Amino acid sequence: MNEKTEDKLLDLGELREAIKEEYKQVAVDPNQGFHFHTGRPLAVMLGYKEEWLEDIPESAINSAAGTGNPFSLGELKPGERVVDVGCGAGMDSLIASQMVGAAGQVIGVDMTTEMLDKARTSAQEAGVENVEFRQGYGEELPVEDGWADVIISNGVLNLMPDKMKGLSEMARVLKPSGRLQISDIIVQKTVPDSGKKQIDLWTG
Repeated sequence: MNEKTEDKLLDLGELREAIKEEYKQVAVDPNQGFHFHTGRPLAVMLGYKEEWLEDIPESAINSAAGTGNPFSLGELKPGERVVDVGCGAGMDSLIASQMVGAAGQVIGVDMTTEMLDKARTSAQEAGVENVEFRQGYGEELPVEDGWADVIISNGVLNLMPDKMKGLSEMARVLKPSGRLQISDIIVQKTVPDSGKKQIDLWTG
């Protein structure tokens, strides 16, 4: 039997496959047009500094599809360990790798194979050695307890049906002194059950 979401309204496996398919398309054909912003125009809109993007391969920038700018909450410090939850094609992970420097380390986690392939290729192209990309879910992070100084995430928590589990996982992998730098969508009104059942409303 497939696992159900907490409120029993959605099949978790079906939802994850729909999200994977949506972001597979962002990875393999970022210029086809989506109902959300992508690429360099999005980065400019969200206030990413040009110097952050100078050494990032264009392929990683083209498939960026976040909702905000986690670095607007503060730039990362040299030597810090960072987990990027829902790293996608790796733009934020690669920016983080520049900020933390050779003494730091970044782990990007994503569930979409095509995004991870693109992120790894971009890291190789950029000659970055302090970034590792791992396949996994935000609710089950493949990172050891208390490893990270910082967790960044950009437009991913809203895609998790069980947000408390996702936040609990972030807390688990953070050091006691660690911090979250998350950009995401906030809904100020309760979403009706009828809306929660519509997978196409989750995949944006």
